[in-house]
Amino acid sequence: MSHDELNICSDCGNKDVILDESRAEITCNVCGLVISQKIIDNGPEWRAFSSDELNKKARVGAPSTLTLHDKGLSTIIGWKNKDAFGKNISPKMKADVYRLRKWNVRTRTNKSIDRNLAHAMNELDRFSSQLNLSKDIKESAAYIYRKMANKNLIRGRSIEAMLIASIYLSCRLNRIPKTIEDFLEFASVDKRKIARCYRLILQELKLNINVSSPTNFVPRFCAELNLSGRTQNRAALILELAKKSRLTAGKAPTGLAGAALYVAAIQEGEHRTQKEISLATGVTEATIRNRYKELVKSLNFELKGNIPNGI
Repeated sequence: MSHDELNICSDCGNKDVILDESRAEITCNVCGLVISQKIIDNGPEWRAFSSDELNKKARVGAPSTLTLHDKGLSTIIGWKNKDAFGKNISPKMKADVYRLRKWNVRTRTNKSIDRNLAHAMNELDRFSSQLNLSKDIKESAAYIYRKMANKNLIRGRSIEAMLIASIYLSCRLNRIPKTIEDFLEFASVDKRKIARCYRLILQELKLNINVSSPTNFVPRFCAELNLSGRTQNRAALILELAKKSRLTAGKAPTGLAGAALYVAAIQEGEHRTQKEISLATGVTEATIRNRYKELVKSLNFELKGNIPNGI
């Protein structure tokens, strides 16, 4: 698309267009059409006094990130035994470069906190891959863990337990429907240690975290149970009515979400047994049954269709 075409709206033909740098989009100020998107920001021009000097300058290197123990700012000596011209270096130079590489690796983690962060960030990558966590969650969890490390509160505690507690807190802050049980499958520490570290982080960082809403778990459980969007919307409506009737106070959000899905699935004709919902939500069948009876009794629901066994 040419420069002139970017300055004219293709829908209404108006020339009143706006460049939104935060979204990297060009939009029409009259009809709102997005003319172009994902525009590359080339940044300020290099200051150069000759064409050779301009060609030598380049923008390279990844941005800094908290998910690396050194924030990605340190440099390493490459493992290719070649010089700047691509030629093989002499045997004597190979020995010198090998020694320099070894000391380069040692100096990157010469402090105990650097070794701690290096191990923790590797574990963070593993958990993020296994739990399919986003980049923002990783950055937030790394920030929380670094705060605890700078307060010298990792010493004497399990690195893995503190890291899982940081990831769990990050999920809670970003309203991601995760429970501590989701981490236990890939962790070598028990739930008690993780919960203890989680309470310590809340205390030290002086955070007030609200109880997770059962509605946040509904889309996740619907996907695992292969339920339709109608059932998901009905379950969300049931939970909203239960909240207005003060039935959600003091109840586990996963149990309430499972019971609401159980009722909604019956009403929509997509029957799921209590055992299936129990496996998807991670709570016992007795909890699903008790929450289900409370919802039906308090909200006066009429269940249509055949009710599965186990009620």
